[in-house]
Amino acid sequence: MEKQPQDELKRSLGFWSAFSIVIGTIIGSGIFFKQGSVLDSAGSSSLAIAAWVFGGLITLTGGLTIAEIGSQMPYTGGLYVYIENIYGRIAGFLAGWMQVIVYGPAITASVAGFMSILMANFFGLSDAWRLPLACITLLAIGAMNLFENKVGAAFSVITTIGKMIPIIAIIVFGLCFGQENAFGQTVSEVHRATGGFGVAVLATLFGYDGWILIANLGGEMKNPQKLLPKAIIVGISAVLVIYTLITVGILKFMPVELIHAKGDQATAYMAMKAFGRIGGKLLSAGIIISMMGTLNGKLITFPRIVYAMAKRGDLPFSKFLSFVTPKGKAPVVATLFISCLAMIMMVLFDPDHLSDLCVFTVYIFYLLAFIGIFILRRQHSKRPFSTPLYPIVPIIAILGGLFVLVSEVMNDPAGVILFIGVVIVGLPILYLVKKVNK
Repeated sequence: MEKQPQDELKRSLGFWSAFSIVIGTIIGSGIFFKQGSVLDSAGSSSLAIAAWVFGGLITLTGGLTIAEIGSQMPYTGGLYVYIENIYGRIAGFLAGWMQVIVYGPAITASVAGFMSILMANFFGLSDAWRLPLACITLLAIGAMNLFENKVGAAFSVITTIGKMIPIIAIIVFGLCFGQENAFGQTVSEVHRATGGFGVAVLATLFGYDGWILIANLGGEMKNPQKLLPKAIIVGISAVLVIYTLITVGILKFMPVELIHAKGDQATAYMAMKAFGRIGGKLLSAGIIISMMGTLNGKLITFPRIVYAMAKRGDLPFSKFLSFVTPKGKAPVVATLFISCLAMIMMVLFDPDHLSDLCVFTVYIFYLLAFIGIFILRRQHSKRPFSTPLYPIVPIIAILGGLFVLVSEVMNDPAGVILFIGVVIVGLPILYLVKKVNK
């Protein structure tokens, strides 16, 4: 591996903290807000369930592939570090630039935007309050992450435990008391189908996304060669089971026409109908806490990419962006930077559109990383973790990545061009930064 800058961050995260961050960054807005769009695109309840399972399997194959790569590069920076070590400086920079300027702020803004919808409903406020609520919550959680990583990690553990309450409630109530046939409802009852199965799977991948962010904390784990693969694999597997059960539970409780009509409000409606006004409010509060945990996971992990790039002098104002507090070793300027960019994204885009474009942009570099496992296998015979069923699992991950990219290009070519353009703009930025720093 190429020599990496020495980490100044604390190696204090154990398995349960890492596992909680994986769960916390994955389970958030997607599973609660994407049920309607997945169903509409899939065209039937059976295909909607299949889309969640298929999306989970794609994610798991990707996780198993990245686990092998990450075990060989246990540094702060995650995907940025992996791509650089496999493909070189420029490709690595673009992977980091993509996460710092596009993916990180956009997915953070998307989660905050979805969360504000529930918060406005919870407090009985008009839609005009959504943006202020999203900004206030984002700033509050960002401020918490200005302290050492143990604070954010502890919040992840608490919110992960808290988010299991609404999840268990929805699963148990739907499966035990639902009267609908989860697998038997057809497209004629939905009235229309948009996008097809491919777009449905793409929508589920937003719900699964975030698992790789734990790799950004490789430099802060006690034993990253063992903990990183374990946290990724166990975390994704648990989420796959949970998401499938939630989807079946909702489809057993609500007919597809109603899910279609309620759209992103379907889960909140189910909570109110199943548990009454007070119970529904409490369940909605649990979902909000779940999404706060997801937002916290984003604001723990993405600033570490900014820090890793700034430490290398790859960003404008790198000296400031790489600053860490003397005692807690928290990347405070990087955290504020990501928070501010996310708020700008919230003003410019709606959360649903952002979520799809986020998945597309990051999967360009996921695909490069998946291919990279074959390069590393030729270069290194010994590794702390080996992907099981090699090369079948990486090949499935690659095919899944191609599936995502083609689906989104066909679905939203204009948005794809915009986000790719922002990534490419990073090249002249790198040239100018290096010229100034000579």
